Amino acid sequence: MPATASELLQDDAINHAHDLHRFSVGVVQRMIAVLNRADASLMAQLTEALMRLERESFTVARLEAVLDSVRRVNADAYAAVLDALQPEIKGLARVEAAAQTSAFKGAIPSVVQIQFPVAGISAEQVYAAALSRPFQGRLLKDWAANLEQSRLGMIRNTVRAGFVEGQTTAEIIQKVRGTRALKYADGLLNKPRHELAAVVQTALSHTAQTARAVMTDANADLIKATRWVSTLDTRTSPQCRIRDGLTYTPHDHKPIGHKIPWGDGPGRLHFNCRSVSVPVLKSWRELGIHIDDMTPGTRASMDGQVPADLTYKEWFAKQSAARQEEILGPARYALMQKGKVSLDSFYNDRGRWLSLAELEKRLP
Repeated sequence: MPATASELLQDDAINHAHDLHRFSVGVVQRMIAVLNRADASLMAQLTEALMRLERESFTVARLEAVLDSVRRVNADAYAAVLDALQPEIKGLARVEAAAQTSAFKGAIPSVVQIQFPVAGISAEQVYAAALSRPFQGRLLKDWAANLEQSRLGMIRNTVRAGFVEGQTTAEIIQKVRGTRALKYADGLLNKPRHELAAVVQTALSHTAQTARAVMTDANADLIKATRWVSTLDTRTSPQCRIRDGLTYTPHDHKPIGHKIPWGDGPGRLHFNCRSVSVPVLKSWRELGIHIDDMTPGTRASMDGQVPADLTYKEWFAKQSAARQEEILGPARYALMQKGKVSLDSFYNDRGRWLSLAELEKRLP
């Protein structure tokens, strides 16, 4: 039997989420590169500040004074990140607005659209809503300020502890920057990179989810519920796993037939959340459309039912060979086709995506 309109929308949402993830990886890398470009200036200012900070006259007030130049460089770095991120979000808003409109128009039968035309949404609507709605408790601009203060605080505490413990200027600098031998991954400045990555990734998924919410509001007469769909694999968080497949009222997100709260919703329930929401469309009768003269296939297209349960593995198995290779990459796809590994084998027991070198070590 052909897929229903609700099933088509669910399939499109999962498929689109993969493309969003790949896009997000590139944006995260670009934002970290912006932050990294300020590191040389930051370390130069920190070194100069430490040279002026005499141990005999060390006080917290004196430390704050000499770190003023570091504070300015740090603030400029995160301002540059925010300036670089906003066009990315604006571009994503444009893509998501078009994608949501296209998905609805492609899934909903034309006979329905005659009486209930699909209302499209604009990039401006999505962008404005994404910037005005918080994720993980803060607006995007507030997250930038929080990250800035967090990194400055770590630097300040490291310098203070270094002076108390009698460390040399070189030792304090190395602790902050890290060692060249480990590509500076062991330095204090590496943690803010991970924090920035989590915020950027979540900001992008928040923007995509905002587009879905705006689309739902614009087409309220067609939608009776919203379904939570999680990417079910070994990386799925417990809070998303328990919500997968549950339905909620479309606007105020009250649980339907269960007691699990919506929380912040898909895409922003936690940092790096990959879940999405999918609309459950009303049936013909719920829309008030007479179906007596329609073919069985046409009737089934708007049956008002929740889409059938679908695990990620099942969804992946339904995709074309080209799409599977695109998702996994040529090397992993070849290994799976040869029967050497299963889909779960691409992750470790903590749900981290294995590199090809790590994967090869696990092969028989």
